[in-house]
Amino acid sequence: MKLATGLIIGLLFTSACKPLVAEQQAIPITLATPTKTSTVQLTHTFTSAPSMTGTNTKTNTATVTITPTITETATITSTATFDFPEVTVHTQAHCRYGPSSAYLHAADLYPGDTGQVRGRYVNSKWLHVKFDKLNYWCWVSPSVIDIVGDISTVRFIEPNLQSIGSNMYGPPQNVQATRNGDQVVISWSQMNMTEDKDRGYFIEAWVCQNGAYLWWTISFPDQYTTSYTVLDQDGCAYPSSGVIYTVEKHGYSQPVTILWP
Repeated sequence: MKLATGLIIGLLFTSACKPLVAEQQAIPITLATPTKTSTVQLTHTFTSAPSMTGTNTKTNTATVTITPTITETATITSTATFDFPEVTVHTQAHCRYGPSSAYLHAADLYPGDTGQVRGRYVNSKWLHVKFDKLNYWCWVSPSVIDIVGDISTVRFIEPNLQSIGSNMYGPPQNVQATRNGDQVVISWSQMNMTEDKDRGYFIEAWVCQNGAYLWWTISFPDQYTTSYTVLDQDGCAYPSSGVIYTVEKHGYSQPVTILWP
């Protein structure tokens, strides 16, 4: 984005004026010389006129006007509160870090656990729930909970796999994909992980099967699986695609885009 730079030129005009000085001048006056035969002496007597003393007394009386103080009264406006749909677990299950069973386990759920629905996902029916017993959110299948409320009022959200933890191993290497008819074979190099942290790999893809454009997720239990074959046919309006992650018990790596054949 370009920044417009304005150049402001300030012109300062200074006017120097000399102070006006009143000049006093001595003007000579020439008088006629009187004759010696007669001398006239004029005596001027000045009589002072009586002084008039005028006393004007003006008394200013301040008028104080009291202005009434207006006190504003706060108006309380009630704000509508949104009631999130309530859920109660009726079947023991797992809560996960994403909206399918292919995502990492986040918590164990037991009958009687309660919570509120805070989000949903456009590609599945799983719900993003804040369970009362947990201090974080996780995803749960609607098949294991009873719901009170209208979930259609809850916004759609995207799972953020980078926010749930850390991954010390990095993304998969040498990711490739080849096609054999309707079969796409995805392969990658093994990521060496310690046994206690090893959670394998995770693929999220969009494929075409029987004319339907499908959101496809699959996880692999350990580091030793390094290839996967998925059915991908013609007949969909959108292109197929996918990403792959390394998974360890603390979280997901950055995704690697699969160059789809």
